[in-house]
Amino acid sequence: MDLKTSMLVAASGMRAQSTRMRVIAENIANANSTAQTPGGDPYRRKVATVKSDFDRELNATLVKPGKPIADMTDFNMRLDPGNPAADEKGYVKLPNVSSLIEVMDMREAQRSYEADISVMEASKSMLARTVDLLRR
Repeated sequence: MDLKTSMLVAASGMRAQSTRMRVIAENIANANSTAQTPGGDPYRRKVATVKSDFDRELNATLVKPGKPIADMTDFNMRLDPGNPAADEKGYVKLPNVSSLIEVMDMREAQRSYEADISVMEASKSMLARTVDLLRR
């Protein structure tokens, strides 16, 4: 794999992780939201997806962010009869978002993004050294 290809592979990973972090941020922002109507469904957690795609021109596999999918786990329920979104029994549906899981996912995405940056920097450094050697 040449340096250009390694940089393109790392860039595709950075795009995918950036999209993943945006989805996670949306989940965290909506972690405490409730439904707009009594007994209605609140925000449903989304899970970022990634697709791999073999690029014949580069002879390398790149990753692309896919469409986020809805997490179909059950909503959390809380007894709050005074809440306008409460059902007839007084329970309010809360999003199926766990802040702890989202923070852990965000850290993993951040570390993957940083690893891709390290690949980019190493490739750039090797490319600069190659150019320096060719000048001599």
